[in-house]
Amino acid sequence: MQKKYLFEVNTPIGLKVRTTQGYWNLIQIKHPEIKGKLLLIKQTLKMPDLVTKSKSDKSVLLFYRKINGYWLCVVTKTTVLDGFIITAYITDKIKEGEKIWEN
Repeated sequence: MQKKYLFEVNTPIGLKVRTTQGYWNLIQIKHPEIKGKLLLIKQTLKMPDLVTKSKSDKSVLLFYRKINGYWLCVVTKTTVLDGFIITAYITDKIKEGEKIWEN
């Protein structure tokens, strides 16, 4: 049986990213500051200001979008075929890592 995705979006780096409703609910519990920001999460994946690769795990990509003086960061894990959201949060600085795309 195939999982039903809450959304699946294409990123400008050619990666398709997805998440389920259940996992989105868990992210909102862990990071309540992103509750109700599903549209911004999708926009960050579709039109990021910056995409970096994690220093510690090369299969983890961080999508950043500047919002009201802060950064919305959507963290994804990539597989051979696509990617999925690990977490999302608001931060005041970009983590160290290799820059792979910039708008």
